[in-house]
Amino acid sequence: MTTTVTESNQVGIPPEIARDFDIHPGTQLEWAKAGEGTILVKLLPRRGELARQLMGAGRRWLKPEADPVGDLISEREQDDKLDQADERQ
Repeated sequence: MTTTVTESNQVGIPPEIARDFDIHPGTQLEWAKAGEGTILVKLLPRRGELARQLMGAGRRWLKPEADPVGDLISEREQDDKLDQADERQ
């Protein structure tokens, strides 16, 4: 498969490669030199995939009775009350 670089250094990805690797608008690619005349292109994981990989990663540091979601909601409510108090002044 051959593609041509445009005047603005853009390259079209052949449809078969785009399909096989699920490349679509917004997909990030990392480019690297891999030797004389060779370029390496690596797909970077999507944000959703990164989030899935991190899901639950911090649980081992939580105390058994901890409620991080409840703590976050309480913090947000406190922030809202402070913001409302500032607006009244």
